Amino acid sequence: MSTKDYLEKDYYKVLGVAKNASQDDIKKSYRKLARKYHPDANKGDTDSEDRFKEVSEAYDVLSDEKRRKEYDAVRAMPGGFRGQQGGGGFGFDLGDLFGQTGGGGGAGGAGGAGDRLGDLFGGLFGRGGGGTRTTAGSRRARRGADVETEVTLSFGKAMNGVTVPLKLTSEAACPSCRGTGAKAGTVPRVCPSCEGTGHETRNLGSFGFQEPCRECRGRGLVVDDPCPTCTGSGRATGTRTIQARIPAGVADGQKIRLKGKGAPGENGGPGGDLYVNIKVRPHPVFGRDRDNLTLTVPVTFPEAALGAEIRVPTFQGQPVTLRLPEGTPNGRTFRVRGRGASRRDGTKGDLLVTVDVQVPQKVDDQTREALERLRATGAGDDLRSELLQKAREE
Repeated sequence: MSTKDYLEKDYYKVLGVAKNASQDDIKKSYRKLARKYHPDANKGDTDSEDRFKEVSEAYDVLSDEKRRKEYDAVRAMPGGFRGQQGGGGFGFDLGDLFGQTGGGGGAGGAGGAGDRLGDLFGGLFGRGGGGTRTTAGSRRARRGADVETEVTLSFGKAMNGVTVPLKLTSEAACPSCRGTGAKAGTVPRVCPSCEGTGHETRNLGSFGFQEPCRECRGRGLVVDDPCPTCTGSGRATGTRTIQARIPAGVADGQKIRLKGKGAPGENGGPGGDLYVNIKVRPHPVFGRDRDNLTLTVPVTFPEAALGAEIRVPTFQGQPVTLRLPEGTPNGRTFRVRGRGASRRDGTKGDLLVTVDVQVPQKVDDQTREALERLRATGAGDDLRSELLQKAREE
């Protein structure tokens, strides 16, 4: 990332977040915008593709605590340090200033200041302070962009885990030239202007700034005979299929992170991450409550009143016997241990069984007689007397 990028691009504005936004807010905004402008959702729309690249670039910086700190520090510098003509006429290159790591020309205090500045800004200018040094033989590695996709699973596959093929579209090395940007049979040459460093120093008044080389556009290489597929950029939007393992026990709405499975990096950089949004189709019998499965089972009035042993199904297992005590009320929930969804630690949740007392729709003479006798035994009890009394109270 060049100094010019840090000075001219407002990454917070690109992502639509405040400068003091948390990492969670930054991530949420990025994912929302990435879905909106992803090439898969905007076939042939070059504006959306450019916007997707801007959003990915902004997230690449702001999601990294160290790079965000460097970015904020540069943009917070006074006007003179940001390339404006200022008083005092200091004629030096910021890259030289911040790239120093001590030694040379000063007492211990000056060297210590150089070390601290180098640690903070070394990554911006590609020199000193632990930053990646750019030479004619190597270019700065860059992490690939994160990619987000969605997969719909059956209830059973979500419970058991499954490996699914995912077709992804992202920017990667051009397949025709393998990322060199040069036509088949030719190779790029080292840029004579920047000698392969990819950047050059431009003087602005009293200061000098490093920015991408205008001749090679920061690549450090010049292509004389460009690849017809990528027109010399070395990058192209490609489609690939990966096998993604979805762990057992995932729930509807859950997001799975597959590290390094996103867009490939550049110049040996690591790949981005792949985020898989999980959608689970409902089951006709079982439901989910976090790590527990839920089940509603019908019981008769005599079973609830007198108590009973009933058989209830389990998910992909043998039925279990559940003992109902006498006087079981409608809606009571019983717990069957270890018959729920898988957890990360290898254990399982429980099966929560809720009883639904069924009232007979048709009553024959014998049943009616039995119910009348039952009602007669409780004729002196008024279950609603307390309710009526409380309703009259102010």
